[in-house]
Amino acid sequence: MTTPAARAGTSTSLVARSVAVDDVGPLLAMLPERSPLAWLRRGDGIVAWGQVARFEAAGPERFTTAEDWWCDLAAASVVRDEADVPGSGLVAFGSFAYADSPGDSVLVVPEVVVGRRSAKTWVTTVSAGALPAPTPRLEPSADPVRASETAVFSDGAMSGAEWETVVTEAVARIRADRLDKVVLARDLVAHLDVPMDVRAPLAKLAERYPSCWTFHVDGLFGSTPEMLVRQERGLITSRVLAGTIRRTGNDASDLALAGALARSSKDLEEHEFAVRSVADALTPYCSSMNVPESPFVLHLPNVMHLATDVTGVLDRPATSLGLAAALHPSAAVGGTPTAEAVATIAELERMDRGRYAGPVGWMDAAGDGEWGIALRCAEYAGARVRLFAGCGIVSDSDPAAELAEAAAKFVPVRDALSL
Repeated sequence: MTTPAARAGTSTSLVARSVAVDDVGPLLAMLPERSPLAWLRRGDGIVAWGQVARFEAAGPERFTTAEDWWCDLAAASVVRDEADVPGSGLVAFGSFAYADSPGDSVLVVPEVVVGRRSAKTWVTTVSAGALPAPTPRLEPSADPVRASETAVFSDGAMSGAEWETVVTEAVARIRADRLDKVVLARDLVAHLDVPMDVRAPLAKLAERYPSCWTFHVDGLFGSTPEMLVRQERGLITSRVLAGTIRRTGNDASDLALAGALARSSKDLEEHEFAVRSVADALTPYCSSMNVPESPFVLHLPNVMHLATDVTGVLDRPATSLGLAAALHPSAAVGGTPTAEAVATIAELERMDRGRYAGPVGWMDAAGDGEWGIALRCAEYAGARVRLFAGCGIVSDSDPAAELAEAAAKFVPVRDALSL
């Protein structure tokens, strides 16, 4: 389905060609300053630039209209994939609004994609028309990376004290049995000394948080630890995170904290809600699923999370974006029950989440792809950057502790914004 929101490149078919190439070194070094796209983990992934086609959507049907547009475009396109690895061939990068309203969502088909997976490197060129674009000469970008030297931070929609009051109200509602869990977020605003060159924070995030998925799509960037859904040739995976504790920097203390996190009834309750919501959403699509009985502790440089990897085998046609839509919003970013949690967020948060906590990632012509949850992230325009962090609130939540947890979750992007 093509809507008036479709942009250039949709009136004719696309031609995409992927070929294997020699290793190009760090993928982020390939990106030009203008229109960069990125999805990386442990040095592998895909980076891209340029724009052959674009689709924008909003509202409760944003996932369906975007999926229809992409399926129609892919069906009309010619794909010559000589690399034949996940991420090669025709791909679109995407980022979706958290809420039905307000918020805009986008799919972008780039002109050039460079990828690496399991020591195999490839380049994809995409053109509108009958002939494939020539394979570009691959070398590090000649555009110098412009890093900001200073960043001045201020509260966003609420101060810390005001946000603690909101958490107190949420806990009262949970204890009154109006809902089981709600995820409340807050924002910070940073003003840089120069307009943002997103390649600078991307490089820092990718280096400091290699086990996370570092991304940039259309002005939203970050490094998320949470994979909403990966679909690869009939197999699906979802990494669920809920339950967090801040690290101290002392190995012995952190080991003890990890043990305490694994035994915390408050955090285990929060985690159980999140895992159950993912398993319930994926069950209709799967012939079999594996849901571990107990979570493991995921260690990141700034925090530790309770984590569970849910896996399954598809038994019906689906795209990765369709699965992401079925999962969103999971209890990890919304709450339980979903309708009550979403209504509580809209009432109490006092801010527009935009694309924070929405699906972000990529999809190929067959519908396979990877969609993370846009966490540990920020949106920017010029020298203004808006950072986000959220916490799962349950009956035993302490407002001061939740504020400290939110502060810890701001750290990755906050530290990446300046020298």
